[in-house]
Amino acid sequence: MNDPTLIVSTEWLVQRLDDPAVIPVDATWYLPGEAGNGRENYLQSHIPGAVYFDIDAISDTANPLPHMLPSEQAFAQAVGALGIGNDSQVVVYDAKGLFSAARVWWMFRAFGHVKVAVLDGGLPKWRREGWPLDSGAVEPSPQRYSARLETGMVADRQRISEGLGQGTVQVADARAAARFEGTVSEPRPGLRSGHIPGSVNLPFSDLLDPATGELLPEPALRRAFAERGIDLEQPLVTSCGSGVTAAVLYLAATTLGARKLELYDGSWAEWGDADSALPIATGPASLS
Repeated sequence: MNDPTLIVSTEWLVQRLDDPAVIPVDATWYLPGEAGNGRENYLQSHIPGAVYFDIDAISDTANPLPHMLPSEQAFAQAVGALGIGNDSQVVVYDAKGLFSAARVWWMFRAFGHVKVAVLDGGLPKWRREGWPLDSGAVEPSPQRYSARLETGMVADRQRISEGLGQGTVQVADARAAARFEGTVSEPRPGLRSGHIPGSVNLPFSDLLDPATGELLPEPALRRAFAERGIDLEQPLVTSCGSGVTAAVLYLAATTLGARKLELYDGSWAEWGDADSALPIATGPASLS
């Protein structure tokens, strides 16, 4: 698939590295307690011309929840400073294959940017195929950028509570099964273990080819959603630990033609807070 609004291949990007309108964006990010630093990795090695998008910095820093969406003005200022304009073709990737890149793809879409795609297989595939790499920071020419939030793409806890209570929405959780079922502790301190009652578990890794890090072919993706009882014709909210890998589910569902999609920005970081009175469930989800 080479769709400049969804996913493009390494070959597609290689052919356009000299096009000033095509801007690679390194969105590498690591979970709390995980070894690695996205910015340092970027400085050591990145796709030629790539700029670094810091998910934690380009966020609502006044919100105690991690990397919540920033204001329209803050997003526009940060993106413009990266040399990205409203007409730029953005190609987002990360160092894991497909992990945090989908979050940044979703952020651009949420702020009205259509020409944004994820690099299928990310930096690992780029490396394996021997394509060129650079190091050090890129100094972009600042651009004027305007942003307008598409509020219908973003869900909050009220939307989740009401939708599940009324049976008008499905919630898919992208975390690993052990976290969803509550058999392991969350990587962030102060969070309970378990999941949103009524949600189903679809680990984002189940949508990826383990050998290449690319999204699975369309038939396999459809099967993965269907096996969890998810109807892509009906409203679907994707969730995870803090709104990052939920975007992998959002991306996959979009490639399958789903249009009634929202992402729960607060995700388990909000719902699972130890001081929250929101209900939780443990154990495997029931598909009945």
